[in-house]
Amino acid sequence: MMTMDAAGCGTVTAPELGLPEKSVIPKAKGTLPKALFAGRGPLSNTLKQHLVHTVGSIHMLALLRPANAGVGEGAHVKEILVLGLRLNGVDTAVPADVVDHIAAQRPGSGVLFVCVRDGHPCSPENEGGGSGAKGRPTGGDAPGRTVEQCALAVRRKVPGKAGHTARYAVHVSDWANPRDMLLEVTGADMDEVWESLCSQAILGTADHADLDARLVRRDRIVALRAEEAKLVRDHARAKNPAQRNEAFSKLGKVRAELKRLAE
Repeated sequence: MMTMDAAGCGTVTAPELGLPEKSVIPKAKGTLPKALFAGRGPLSNTLKQHLVHTVGSIHMLALLRPANAGVGEGAHVKEILVLGLRLNGVDTAVPADVVDHIAAQRPGSGVLFVCVRDGHPCSPENEGGGSGAKGRPTGGDAPGRTVEQCALAVRRKVPGKAGHTARYAVHVSDWANPRDMLLEVTGADMDEVWESLCSQAILGTADHADLDARLVRRDRIVALRAEEAKLVRDHARAKNPAQRNEAFSKLGKVRAELKRLAE
């Protein structure tokens, strides 16, 4: 199947993402009505606004299954949908509530969201807030210039103790040049393929080994760095030796844990 025959979200298509040819959805069947994803229950006003106004259109780019991905069946993930979200406006953030809402409707499937927007190449908003797949800026630095940008988003269960209420989080990669966004389909079965795609979206690597543990470690490091910065400020502002010593002691423990996690 030629790229020109493939469904697209902006200029992004499944073949250009590196997905298997047999998984590609034809252009004629790619655009999906947004009403299809409204669900049966009532929507919050914010979610409704995001679905109606923030998301310009939704496109099915690919559908990965064992047969077309060349892997075994998964115990948890039966198929992986690759959905394109074309966002309205400029420098628009990925609507995490829309991602969460749509993915929650497919409990037996993985859903990889390919979000496409127009953005300013050098604006701070292009940092994305994520830590996943990255690419080069998508144009020059002329004032007011906008270029097409792409980000990945996934919804994953937050690691927790068995028996506790399941919680989910939406992870979004940094914004990148669509031409630099290339995915790997790797793993022995659909479960591993999904874990790898999640790792690519969140951490920028196809290595899916111990992904949950790595995410817990990453989040702990982020929290510790924020605590370290606060303690440094507390130490500098302390009015008496006791307060300074307390801040210094806590700072030492935080830095020791950061060093251990970095090893």
